[in-house]
Amino acid sequence: MNLSSIENNLLLAKTRLYNTPEFVATDPVSIPHGYTRKEDREVAGFLAATLAWGQRVTILRNCQKLLQPMDGAPYEFVLHASTAELRPFHSFVHRTFNGQDAVCFLLALRHVYRHHGGLEQIFSPLPNDVPDSGSHITRARNRFFEIAHPARSEKHFANPARGSAAKRINMFLRWMVRHDEQGVDFGLWKNFPTHQLICPLDVHSGRVARKLGLLSRKQDDWTAAVELTQNLRRIDPIDPVRFDIALFGLGVFEGF
Repeated sequence: MNLSSIENNLLLAKTRLYNTPEFVATDPVSIPHGYTRKEDREVAGFLAATLAWGQRVTILRNCQKLLQPMDGAPYEFVLHASTAELRPFHSFVHRTFNGQDAVCFLLALRHVYRHHGGLEQIFSPLPNDVPDSGSHITRARNRFFEIAHPARSEKHFANPARGSAAKRINMFLRWMVRHDEQGVDFGLWKNFPTHQLICPLDVHSGRVARKLGLLSRKQDDWTAAVELTQNLRRIDPIDPVRFDIALFGLGVFEGF
């Protein structure tokens, strides 16, 4: 990777432009921003990230629809909801994520908080982990699906071990782990180093990354996400994923 000073400065400038409170309002990260309790932000953020594909207006509307029956306390709802209180979720639909998946995810979250100490614990790196989040995601996914669950629901929790770029999970981890002064990401998880995060990769950020010389691999898969992140680490070895918003903004808002 040989990033010119012009391209480097472009990334830095676009990060400053888009990493602002104004960005939050139209992005799925606005969903966990509606809460103050750590666990509420985790649950709402995980569910919002799970639904974060398609048109942004539809994503936000369906996130609100999914969370509305929880009466402003998603963590308490996940822990204690009765069978009757879960019944309305059976009719939920967002693209291919249906009511069966919704109930599965709520019950899996209950299992994670009751038996594994919560989302932070299942995602957090172990002392002997490899230096990126792939193994963390796969381990978390295994814990998440320990309960009896429909096989179809597994497709909604990406698995890097099978080559997925895991864009939405990496985005969720960015929200929880990164902290900056602009207040977009939360920085709730203190034991997860930012340098182990992997940059969320989709068709938009992949296109921009290739134009900037940050990515040579043609497929948008886990290998490509790691390559992109490794090149971003050359610019910022401590917090490479801070450039995610710049890549997204250039691709979606500017058609770069």
